[in-house]
Amino acid sequence: MGVDDALGLIHDIATTPANAHDITQTENLLHGKEERVWGDAGYQGVQKRSEFSDGKIKWHIAMRPGKRRQLPEDSLENQIERVKASVRAKVEHPFLIIKRTFGYSKVRYRGLAKNTNRLYVLAAFANLLLARKFMKT
Repeated sequence: MGVDDALGLIHDIATTPANAHDITQTENLLHGKEERVWGDAGYQGVQKRSEFSDGKIKWHIAMRPGKRRQLPEDSLENQIERVKASVRAKVEHPFLIIKRTFGYSKVRYRGLAKNTNRLYVLAAFANLLLARKFMKT
């Protein structure tokens, strides 16, 4: 899912079979006007791909958990990883709504098309719930 870091609204969704890597869908999750992208460790190396080699986007990709555990607690690298995690935590909120509010925590495979369709509907509902706090009454 592509989520806006300021508002927390979902703007793009890409679903794949389980054997497809997350990094292959990066281009489908960006709307094209991003200046910076925050991602989990599954997106490591995305800046090296030919589609993103132009350098227009500043990438903030998390370190792999095993490497991060080895960092000293008071190191600069660990502080940088904390900042990355705090930004990513904001954009994880739609997942909380989809899983807890709408009960989509355990997915039953009904086919990729049907599951994708259901995810689009749930993302729209999550956006409506999240957008309520920005609407004036």
